[in-house]
Amino acid sequence: MTRPDLVTQPRCRRSPLGLRAALALCLSLIATGVDAAELNLYTTREPGLIRPLLDAYTAKSGTKVNTVFVEKGLAERVAAEGSRSNADVLMTVDVGNLIEIVDKGLSQPVRSTVLETAVPAPLRDADGHWYALSMRARVLYAAKDAPVDAATYESLANPNWKGKVCIRSGQHPYNTALIAAFLTRHGPEKTETWLKGLKANLARKAAGGDRDVARDIAADLCEIGVGNSYYIGLMKSGRGGPDQQKWADAIKVVMPTFEGGGTHVNISGAVVAKSAPNREEAVKLLEYLVSDEAQAVYAKTDYEYPVKAGATMDPLLAGLGNLVIDTTPLVEIARNRKAASLLADKVGFDN
Repeated sequence: MTRPDLVTQPRCRRSPLGLRAALALCLSLIATGVDAAELNLYTTREPGLIRPLLDAYTAKSGTKVNTVFVEKGLAERVAAEGSRSNADVLMTVDVGNLIEIVDKGLSQPVRSTVLETAVPAPLRDADGHWYALSMRARVLYAAKDAPVDAATYESLANPNWKGKVCIRSGQHPYNTALIAAFLTRHGPEKTETWLKGLKANLARKAAGGDRDVARDIAADLCEIGVGNSYYIGLMKSGRGGPDQQKWADAIKVVMPTFEGGGTHVNISGAVVAKSAPNREEAVKLLEYLVSDEAQAVYAKTDYEYPVKAGATMDPLLAGLGNLVIDTTPLVEIARNRKAASLLADKVGFDN
């Protein structure tokens, strides 16, 4: 059954006017572009963030991308649609969401020299089920006069920061992933101790969003906080309004690392749906999204880090400092997300 929110392609059928008339009709449809190539994208990404990329792809390839925005429950929706699903590409943020799609049997492996050359091995599934398309770093926001120019994630639990830290909910996927990364590196006991120390340092309840962390630092409610790197670009660019520009101007960004490791990153990524009716077009879209052109758009429009080495970096993003990616496998981090969530509950992090 065809979904009403997706455009269907016309089909050429036998006509009572005869074979020649039917053939002429088909050629006419093709000539007018009605039967042009197209594919269906289901995504949890905000439409405004990916529309520039999709428009650029259509202009370059002639392929129409029908987009269905799914705010929550992407895997559940595709699973419910089953083999009737029109989805060709499933795109989401957070590696845990990608792995959930794979674990539910909703993806298919893709072997592509283009994808495997552009996307480093730690940022793609070993069997080709998912590929990262962009990255965001979990960084430290700090007041400009704060005595910190380098930091580790471990140091956030240092009593020197008591009453000076702002952060969003520990149950938000951005922080759950960070806690899971800590858990993967240090084990449950050290992670629980760290969470208790971090909670003791909070200036306010763990709540709000990353931009609220910048707001509260600007208002002297706290001195440091944790947020995603791309929010700095969105605020400084003025896209969030003049107030957010002021928040961004009031803080500096420190690129934290794990002790003996690098900076924690999460990804946006995509899979080709298991029942994709337009598989070939789906693969072509993924290949375009890791091209130099598309990777530059990710950096310029979304202020996310490219996954492809050597891709153009937006100056604002480059100005945040050198990003050394932590080598903890994303798959292991994703597997520890539930345990991380339980630990956050155990210490009452959001209470």
